[in-house]
Amino acid sequence: MGSMRKSQLNKVKQDRLIEHFVAGVKARCAVDLVNVNRKTAIYYFHKL
Repeated sequence: MGSMRKSQLNKVKQDRLIEHFVAGVKARCAVDLVNVNRKTAIYYFHKL
């Protein structure tokens, strides 16, 4: 899967969010694991 369009989040963090999504990790837990903003993680999980 390619990068989400117009994202300011770097590719590494995007890939880590995707990995956690696939693994079934909750968005709020992924916030701490990937070190991103809560709203960012929720947005990505919603888009996935």
